[in-house]
Amino acid sequence: MLDDRGASVVLAFGLCVGLIGGAVILGRSLQEIRKGERYVTVKGVAERDVRADLAVWPMKVRVAGNDLAEVGRSLEATRAKVLQFLSEKGFAAEEFSSQDLRVSDRQASDYGQGNMKDMLRYVVEATVLLRSKNVDRVQQVSQMTDELVRAGVVLSSKNDWQGAGPRFIFTQLNTIKPAMLAEATRSARSAAVQFAADSGSAVGAIRRASQGLFSISDRDQTAPGQGEGGGGDSGNETDPNKRVRVVVTIDYFLER
Repeated sequence: MLDDRGASVVLAFGLCVGLIGGAVILGRSLQEIRKGERYVTVKGVAERDVRADLAVWPMKVRVAGNDLAEVGRSLEATRAKVLQFLSEKGFAAEEFSSQDLRVSDRQASDYGQGNMKDMLRYVVEATVLLRSKNVDRVQQVSQMTDELVRAGVVLSSKNDWQGAGPRFIFTQLNTIKPAMLAEATRSARSAAVQFAADSGSAVGAIRRASQGLFSISDRDQTAPGQGEGGGGDSGNETDPNKRVRVVVTIDYFLER
C-alpha cells in the first residue's frame, strides 16, 4: 500500500508522462499542418499542331421571283448545277446532299415592307451540304467557285453566320488526349522543380490537380476555337491547320 506521499509521486509522474506524450503528439500535428501549408501551384501547358480531318461545306443557293412555280424550277436548275459541280470535282454522291428548303412570301410577312411593288415576292433558298474527309480536295475546290459563277450560280451567305466557305474540323481529339495530358503534367512538374530549387526545397507529392478544357483553334489565330469534342466557334474553322492546347493546374507539396 502506498501512503499519501507515494500516491502523489505516482500521480505526478503519470501527469508528466501524459504531458510529454501530448506535447509530442501536438508537435507532430503542428509539423504536419506546416507541411500541408507548404505547397506551390504551377501550370503546365501542352500544344500540338494537327491537320483537320473533316470538311463541312454548306453551299446555299437563293432564287427570287414573282411566280412561285417558276422560282421553284429555277432553284432546282441552280441546285442541279451545284451537284454537278461537286460530282465533276471528284466527290462521291454520298458526300453531299440537298437540305433546308425554305420559301418566303414577302407579301405574307407580318412586318411591313416599304416599296413592296418594287420587290420580288417569293424568295426560295436551299442548301447543298458537302461533308467530306478529303480535306485537301475540299480546300482546293472551294477556290474554284468562279466556275459556278460562270454557270449562273452565286452562292449566298445572306443571314448565314457560318459564311459561304467550308469549315474544317479536327475530330480525333481523343486519340491525342493522353499524350498531351502527360506532356502538360511534365511541364507543370518542371516548373515546380525549378521553383523548389530556387527556394531551397524539394518537390513532394501532388496535393491537388485540375485539368482545363482542350481548345482547338486555327493555327494562326489566337482566339479560342472549337471546344472539347469538336464543334464550337466557326470563326476558327476556316483553316485546315489546327492548334490543340490544354492547360493543367497542379499543387505540389514542398519538402525540406
